[in-house]
Amino acid sequence: MSFIAFLAIAAANPQADRTAILGVIHKMEAAWNRGDFRGYMAGFKNPDVVFVSGGKFQQGWQGTLDHYIRDYGGSPERRGQLHFYNMKVDVLAPNAAMLIGQYRLVRGTRVTEGVNTRLFKKFHGHWLITMNHVSAYDVTSSASAPEAH
Repeated sequence: MSFIAFLAIAAANPQADRTAILGVIHKMEAAWNRGDFRGYMAGFKNPDVVFVSGGKFQQGWQGTLDHYIRDYGGSPERRGQLHFYNMKVDVLAPNAAMLIGQYRLVRGTRVTEGVNTRLFKKFHGHWLITMNHVSAYDVTSSASAPEAH
């Protein structure tokens, strides 16, 4: 087999990879909105995801889960409703991709919006987030809702 033929066989299907990655994000959103933080965390590489938020590193997968339970657990009002939108996926290699997108979290009168930058890697045929960086800001509750994309 020639090197070119090998590359053609080894090449991923970028559209299928984008679809799979967006599927991970949609499952994470649904898990969050039903209060399943472990289900939400299933989209992240366990145990060694790098998670940066508020200018700080979380302590891997477990530290991130603990943060969500501590800061958002207990009731649907405290957890809020999460929506990811305006997501762009760049497939960088057959086993690596970057996603940048926005989110909106509505918790009663507190509305937070932000941007996620996520590095995905494919492990045993499954895409997982290995690095997540989030920047967020609070908006007024009267701000218009984003369009779904």
